Amino acid sequence: MAAAAAADTSEASTAGLALAEANINWQRLDKTRFHVIGAILFTAQQGALHPTAVVKTRMQVADGGLSHMSGFAVFRRILRSDGIPGVFRGFGTTAVGALPGRVLALTSLEVSKEMAFKYSEHLDMSEASRIAVANGIAGLVSSIFSSAYFVPLDVICQRLMVQGLPGMATYRGPFDVINKVVRTEGIRGLYRGFGITMVTQSPATALWWSAYGGAQHAIWRGLGYGADSQKKPSQSELVVVQATAGTIAGACSSIITTPIDTIKTRLQVMDNHGRGRPSVMKTTRLLLDEDGWRGFYRGFGPRFLNMSLWGTSMIVTYELIKRLSVKPE
Repeated sequence: MAAAAAADTSEASTAGLALAEANINWQRLDKTRFHVIGAILFTAQQGALHPTAVVKTRMQVADGGLSHMSGFAVFRRILRSDGIPGVFRGFGTTAVGALPGRVLALTSLEVSKEMAFKYSEHLDMSEASRIAVANGIAGLVSSIFSSAYFVPLDVICQRLMVQGLPGMATYRGPFDVINKVVRTEGIRGLYRGFGITMVTQSPATALWWSAYGGAQHAIWRGLGYGADSQKKPSQSELVVVQATAGTIAGACSSIITTPIDTIKTRLQVMDNHGRGRPSVMKTTRLLLDEDGWRGFYRGFGPRFLNMSLWGTSMIVTYELIKRLSVKPE
């Protein structure tokens, strides 16, 4: 969600003034309507993609044959053993818990982006460079704020997702997860993976937007919308180009970031069974011992699908939310 808000400014830098006319900036939005509509539509989007997150998480932390099965095979296995509720484990907690996090991420990103763009006005930089710098700073600030909120939520949701796997604890719900984790590990237990998330989140976000910007630029040029173009794209063209660029960006990002995501996920949900507090190095060595280098790409298929679909649906959903939230003139 934090990354989504940066789409406003990226459009203008990739396709000239014709596309800038289709941009809806932060000042033109009714904030209350924006957050309410956003909560509804992004929760629906999250629900549609949640089963892929469950499959990916189980493949990343499982021992034995499950980790070597295809994503579709794991999906069918979950359906056979747990039914439809099995592929939606943790969704209620994620959906409700993410609501304040989205508001925090979006607000911090938009405010910091506007400040960064304002303070760069007098610098000897092109508009495209100013937009890139402003979005980068905003993404970093938003990442810091949102990670502090979302990492504990991830720990809780992922533990609910992997219930039923051999060696994994069972819980009566999200509050039972919090109670058991805090009782055994203290508050630190809820922040497992926080360091690796902070170190990797900003580069991953930058990678996503770099791929998105490059893909969008290439597509617009291919359609004849160069820097000197006077024609204005239709709304359907805008949606299709953004959706395609989002799919490409999600695919590229998943290829590069899956190893780190695998380590982070295992760090957040797995115990070391008497071998001390889990760490990044211990988790990495254990993964190498179990499966070699290919172990870092456990769950790659579902994550590839999840991030590609997320990139597409995020852009389309976000633009729809903006159109529905414009203040009356």
